Amino acid sequence: MLVSVIIVNYKSSHYIMDCLASAEASLIANKDIEWIVVDNHSGDESRQLITGAYPFVHWLEMDYNAGFARANNAGIKLAKGEAVLLLNPDTLLLSSAIEKTVHQFLSSNHIACGVQLVHADRSPQFSGSYFVKGGLNHILTVPYWGRSLKFISSFFKTNKPSIVKATTEQIVDWISGAFLMVKKSAIDKAGLMDEDFFLYGEEVEWCSRLKKQGSLCLYGDIQIIHLIGGTIQEATNAADNSYTNMSDLKGFQLMVSNHVRIRKQYGIFWFLIQLLNYSWGVPYALVASFLNGILHFRNPFKEFRDIAGFAKNVLKLWSLTPTIIKGKPHFYKCI
Repeated sequence: MLVSVIIVNYKSSHYIMDCLASAEASLIANKDIEWIVVDNHSGDESRQLITGAYPFVHWLEMDYNAGFARANNAGIKLAKGEAVLLLNPDTLLLSSAIEKTVHQFLSSNHIACGVQLVHADRSPQFSGSYFVKGGLNHILTVPYWGRSLKFISSFFKTNKPSIVKATTEQIVDWISGAFLMVKKSAIDKAGLMDEDFFLYGEEVEWCSRLKKQGSLCLYGDIQIIHLIGGTIQEATNAADNSYTNMSDLKGFQLMVSNHVRIRKQYGIFWFLIQLLNYSWGVPYALVASFLNGILHFRNPFKEFRDIAGFAKNVLKLWSLTPTIIKGKPHFYKCI
């Protein structure tokens, strides 16, 4: 077995059906490729729909909504391939992407790889990134304060850590979990994904440990379509599919996971730096949004509702701070 493809399902059977339908016949029939769907207690007809149409799929049922890390770990433990591929449900495969990737990857010295993710219109999409000390790049999503920091950094010509359009083969620090292929031998040394995470940040923390075993790369000449955030938006009833809205429940999960990741990867000091910046961002956003409304002849209170949601999330984050600082095992499920 060359590669085990693991797809985590939570009420997203229509996405998985489209994903499998996008695979070419040669890929589906390839006995060197194993397909595993891990179901996070969807409680719907996902199993009947998917295995009925694609009987070769190995189905693994979790007895609760275990999130991304725990479900993938369960799939990895079953996997027989030399490599495992974590594949999002909301992806569409193009031009034998998995076959091309696995043959190129297994003959290389890299321990993990990704491909160029693209939108439905084939425009490039964030696929991997470099680490920023202390995870300070997460502050850029703080309303107004992040925008101000981004403006200031532009004067210093700071390089952006995210890789939107990869070269033919580009070394990176971490890879998007939408398509992340890892050699089983590297997993044996680095360990499985950290099961404290429910959603978001887990692949970043995992890559930080995998990177100690060898290099990670993106294959920019291999593409798949990623309908970014589609499954999460539906599951959480989020207003949009972005990762910048910090005012709703999905935003709170993002905030918590990112802070947990920073605590694990960089320590308490950088965690507190992050938390204080988020906290400062609340009064800063209130004043900045009020002045912005006046300067542009708009209702100066228009954004106060979203800022109130952000402030509420920051307060909830503070309530979790003692637990995060202690660093003991804890399942950070917020949605």
